[in-house]
Amino acid sequence: MVDVLPLVEARLRTALGEPDARAAVTFLGTERIEVLRFQEEGVLRYATLGMSAQPMTDPAAMLADPVKGPRAELVLSVRGGLADTDKVLRPLAVLAASPQVEGVIVAPGASLDVGEPLWPGAPFSSVLVGEPGGLVEDLELDEPLEPVRFLPLLPMTPNEAAWKRVHGAPALQERWLTNGTDLRDPSRRSVPLD
Repeated sequence: MVDVLPLVEARLRTALGEPDARAAVTFLGTERIEVLRFQEEGVLRYATLGMSAQPMTDPAAMLADPVKGPRAELVLSVRGGLADTDKVLRPLAVLAASPQVEGVIVAPGASLDVGEPLWPGAPFSSVLVGEPGGLVEDLELDEPLEPVRFLPLLPMTPNEAAWKRVHGAPALQERWLTNGTDLRDPSRRSVPLD
């Protein structure tokens, strides 16, 4: 078995620079999840490290395949200095542990909800999983391992999350685009949904 985490951390450092902070969370029955914080020109980026250690398994599968299956890490970008966003570390670790704990596959277009504000006073308790390949390139691994994808997380207000459930992720993303929504604003309001 290849230990993919050093390769993942190297890819994050190549794409985002040196992390200026890191924290680790361990949940009962799961492997340790770290969250690294990177700063660049007023933007804070929080990236998980540990979610990709094991492939995600289809919840309908009888046995988890230790080799085959999608692998991912999560990346959240917010503007710094506008909110106490460092408190997002635990919610991010919870989301990164969800494939191990709940047996879910985290994929683009999915909604993930932590059931509480992502950080104190945040108008968001859920995120939309974006498409990989933008900020951090996929990390190719030797066959038969699937590549590690770095999935951006886009915070959603409760109204946006409800609207997305009805209309779908592409429709919500189109609304954000049409309205010029700053998805990095940690205190932004909901996009108009009428």
